[in-house]
Amino acid sequence: MWVDPIVEEVREIRDKYASRFNYNLDAIFRDLKKQEELNQRQLVRLPPRKPARGGPATESDGLPRH
Repeated sequence: MWVDPIVEEVREIRDKYASRFNYNLDAIFRDLKKQEELNQRQLVRLPPRKPARGGPATESDGLPRH
């Protein structure tokens, strides 16, 4: 099986980060929110997009039908 080195690197970094918090999702979430607050970049928040009119997607839209 082919192994993508970039994917492997990301997984390794993710695992090291999660292990710092003993894989506790609440602790990871709190840390991410703290980092978000400390970040000085301006965030852009767009309003939710409304669905297009015209009914369900079709194959002609490039989407498979189920």
